[in-house]
Amino acid sequence: MPVAVWLVLAISSSATADTIVLKNGRRIVADNVIEDAAHVTYLTPAGQLSIPKSIVARIEHDGFGYSSASKASSEPPVSAPQVEPVRGYEDVQALAVHDNAIDFAYLSKLVSDARSGSVPAVARVAAAQYAAAQFLVGKGDTDAAIDHYRQALAFAPENIGLLLNLAVLYLRESKFTEALDPLEHARRASPDSADVAKLMGWAYYGANKMDRAIEEWQRAEKLRPDPEVEQALDKAQRDKAEEETYREGETAHFALKYNGGATPDLARGILHVLEDDFNNLESQLDYTPREQIAVILYTEQAFADITRAPGWVGALNDGRLRIPVQGLTSVTPELARVLKHELTHSFVGQKSNNRAPTWLQEGVAQWMEGRRSTSNAGALVEAANQGAAPPLGALEGSWMSLDGNSATFAYAWSLAVVESIIDSGGVSDIIRLLERVATSPSTEAAAQEVLRSNYADLDQQTVAYLKHAYLR
Repeated sequence: MPVAVWLVLAISSSATADTIVLKNGRRIVADNVIEDAAHVTYLTPAGQLSIPKSIVARIEHDGFGYSSASKASSEPPVSAPQVEPVRGYEDVQALAVHDNAIDFAYLSKLVSDARSGSVPAVARVAAAQYAAAQFLVGKGDTDAAIDHYRQALAFAPENIGLLLNLAVLYLRESKFTEALDPLEHARRASPDSADVAKLMGWAYYGANKMDRAIEEWQRAEKLRPDPEVEQALDKAQRDKAEEETYREGETAHFALKYNGGATPDLARGILHVLEDDFNNLESQLDYTPREQIAVILYTEQAFADITRAPGWVGALNDGRLRIPVQGLTSVTPELARVLKHELTHSFVGQKSNNRAPTWLQEGVAQWMEGRRSTSNAGALVEAANQGAAPPLGALEGSWMSLDGNSATFAYAWSLAVVESIIDSGGVSDIIRLLERVATSPSTEAAAQEVLRSNYADLDQQTVAYLKHAYLR
């Protein structure tokens, strides 16, 4: 048997039990669940049984419904438009930024000159501050870049380029409410800008104001058709149509909507668990998300229809926590794990300025919800010894194209890597890695700086950790 196939079987069969979730909401707890192209076969006390794969929504291994960070909060609904440089940028850029540093003496002189109100002097200081902000964005120092945009806007408050660039920085940091201020100024300065409408749709979508997001993206489409905006608009309209009859609940950190099939007691229980998880993650990761987080509770079919995710995806965080809860009347231990897993994605995504790769997102989310590599260690070590462990570089991007077995493999290895990092330096190393990922040119470069390890080193460290922790 090829090692990759053997590893997947070992990972699946070593767990205590799997749960087969049917499309009608029924759940079957079973041992030795095996999939082929047409059937799902499993063991019960009555013997081996088989059901058509067409009626299966997903298989939860060891009581866990996998999610996917490929559609986590790191993926915005639309991309930032190309914004033209501020007029005069080319003339002052080399004077404002040179020798890999900002010339603050030059900026100070321009500020002094601009106080006279001279139109050319005002244009020069705005362009120079823009150059400094662009330099800092390239360095990953978003907060300092925002400060320079604000200084530029103090002299040129109607400059569309400055306003849109500032809004984009806020949006990328999930500061959706703050992004609306420069966008509203930009709307007054340029009422028929498709770019302003596109970004306002992003801001309202992130702030969970679906009606306003739809309104802005419809406006953007009328001003300038854009396939990306069309796709975002379609998704927002599906969300709105599905949620129009939903009930609502709210706490300090969460805005919850739930299908009438979910009981109010379940909704209240979920909000209570999420608030506890919020406080725990806030302490563990030394971070507080800036905006209220949306939570949507679905039936199994509505979840599939709205997310259009692969069958192995059991819950999703795409900026909103999307959780199927059909058949549940209270928060089970399994649901509690899924809730903490998905909420972790919001913390990890925002703390890293939405730049954490999928392996780090999923590894940290699994660790925070309490999963460990106990049952997978032997199979993972064997795979690594035979060169079959996935390289971390290959696990940075989207996992949405993976089949169920490959996804199981990716989750197991990502958890093991994060476990090894925490075993070596504690959760503080994860905190520092996420902070560095936010500003570093690559995750591997951030790991080299924070952990003194490249990806190859982390692979070796992970194997050594698994052997020491689980296989002695």
